[in-house]
Amino acid sequence: MRPSTVDALVAVGLDPGEVEQIVRRALAEDLGPDWLDVTSVATVPADQTGTADLVARAAGVVAGLPVAAAVFDAAGSLAPARELPAAAGTVDWVPSTKDGAWVARGDALATVTGPVRALLAAERTALNLLCRISGVATHTRAWADALAGTGATVLDTRKTTPGLRILEKYAVRAGGGTNKRMGLYDVAMVKDNHKLAAGSISRAYALVRAVFPEVPVQVEVTTVAEAVEAVEAGADFLLCDNMPVPLLREVVAAVAGRAELEATGGLRLEVAREYAQTGVDYLSVGALTHSSPILDIALDLRPAG
Repeated sequence: MRPSTVDALVAVGLDPGEVEQIVRRALAEDLGPDWLDVTSVATVPADQTGTADLVARAAGVVAGLPVAAAVFDAAGSLAPARELPAAAGTVDWVPSTKDGAWVARGDALATVTGPVRALLAAERTALNLLCRISGVATHTRAWADALAGTGATVLDTRKTTPGLRILEKYAVRAGGGTNKRMGLYDVAMVKDNHKLAAGSISRAYALVRAVFPEVPVQVEVTTVAEAVEAVEAGADFLLCDNMPVPLLREVVAAVAGRAELEATGGLRLEVAREYAQTGVDYLSVGALTHSSPILDIALDLRPAG
């Protein structure tokens, strides 16, 4: 990976090593154990170089440009087993915009120059990741815009594509949302099954605190009484699960600022502002990562000469 790509990933809060692992696995799905693009090897001379443009085919928030750059970096280092001579070589990446920017249909996002075989081998993997990340960012921006001025923030969840969590949660940040927990290891969340196993909310909270005193603890509640019990047990973050707007207002009044409150469970964009205006601090939306459509982006190879 080129130093400029590493720097770009670090600048947006992504770990270059983790991104490289994702990129290598994704390329392997397309190129197989021999790292071979049979069509390009058959039709493109090994020494042919060219330039291609990544172009938005729809309007939205672009995100994941440094990740796409990492794909082209990796493709430029490929040495397919059946290629004589190898078409490996440096692929130059020049972005035309930045992650988080709103782009229009037809806008150029970046330009890549290098061995044409490498560009074509990287094309689908780079676009799969870039379109996915940009799609999540675009969806998140719609929620962030809907909540603007309410004091509430949109949160993501763990309902992510296996293997792509760090990228999809990055996309949420790029779109104006906020990450919740990364996994089961960094934040404790007492949910219904934990309450049943422990016997009560207060008992479950106390058990987590005793075993992991340094870990933040969040508690899921479904009634005003549960919210009060959780706060009196010491919880400072409550998930208000599947509560209608009137009930949320009651919880906000009962908690009276003693804990942060998150509305969660089947929320829809068209009612987002109504929920935010109850006084909750967050709206948690699993659809940001499990149901976002891609942002359509293409790679257009420029004619030779």
